[in-house]
Amino acid sequence: MKRILLIALVFCTACHAPRPLLTQPGAPGQPSRVITPEKATDLSQVEFTGDDVKFMQGMIGHHAQAIEMTELLATRTASAGMKKLALRIEVSQQDEIRMMENWLEARHQRVPSRTAMHEHGATLMPGMLSEAEMQQLTDTRGVEFDRLFLQGMIKHHGGALEMVKNLFDSPGAGQDNDIFTFASDVDADQRIEIDRMSAMLSELQR
Repeated sequence: MKRILLIALVFCTACHAPRPLLTQPGAPGQPSRVITPEKATDLSQVEFTGDDVKFMQGMIGHHAQAIEMTELLATRTASAGMKKLALRIEVSQQDEIRMMENWLEARHQRVPSRTAMHEHGATLMPGMLSEAEMQQLTDTRGVEFDRLFLQGMIKHHGGALEMVKNLFDSPGAGQDNDIFTFASDVDADQRIEIDRMSAMLSELQR
């Protein structure tokens, strides 16, 4: 009986032990505040920002141009390796465009057309090829096309990395769980592809 009472006492003591608290840094110029672990892990109240919306809208056009570039390979390269690379890029970025469109729709934000980049006066996102560069790519064939494609897509992917950096550098942006996961995946995946394309370009230039 004493052992049971002792266990019950320990259990009740643990139940009433103070829960650890965490310090959440404040925004620039604002004080920090103390929050509970439950509050720290509760993402339900995390809201998107204007910078989040601009990132998603801009990345749709950015991905759309990458898909346009990969579609050129069907008739302009004889390299199986290039076609495999293009298919991988096309499939992943088509899926990501649909995700971004759904994200914007769910939050009642403007969903840009995938061809908006061709509109007069449209602003190109970092790394995107100009109209003249796209035309040059369209007009080439064979090994010269492969070289221009790899150089262009490395530049294009580098622009995506810049967009991710700009997002995370913006105060309050990138905190929405979907945004954070997507942007982090873009950063990781496109760094890997840049390394892969750089190796292919070096091999081509030997």
